[in-house]
Amino acid sequence: MAVHPIIKFPDPLLRAVADPVERFDVELFRLAIDLLDTMYAAPGIGITAPHIGILKRVVAIQLPSSSKSGIFVNPSIVEASTEMIRNAEGSVSMPGVTEDIERHARVRVRYQDLEGKERFEDAEGLLAACHQHEIDQLDGLFWTHRLSRLKRERLIKRYGKRRAS
Repeated sequence: MAVHPIIKFPDPLLRAVADPVERFDVELFRLAIDLLDTMYAAPGIGITAPHIGILKRVVAIQLPSSSKSGIFVNPSIVEASTEMIRNAEGSVSMPGVTEDIERHARVRVRYQDLEGKERFEDAEGLLAACHQHEIDQLDGLFWTHRLSRLKRERLIKRYGKRRAS
């Protein structure tokens, strides 16, 4: 359908809490397709509607190891393991910089599909980290806030240098 411009850090929209989706209609379907198109073009493995300036709780994810993408409407984590893992994370809104983030190794996500039907997904490893990262974004928690203040400041400085060059 359409590739949208991506909101770039430090835009305040990236810290806004997204509203729940209440209407499961053709507009939601179009938004899902646009999210996928924008994610592929970025490129990225996950994107939320707030990344393109739409404050709705919609997420698209497709891991590099998978040929299948997922659309998650109104997702929430309902279970999380006590075991933790570290993965390099970044954002389509802050391209070119990454940092290791600690997340739960396994999660269970409750969400709705594009027709509004409640579903569950059990995820582990990178997929679990993606779900946590994108749900944080829907809650207005940009991924850099999972870093210590020192690491966050250094990362923002690196990002500023990349943008300037």
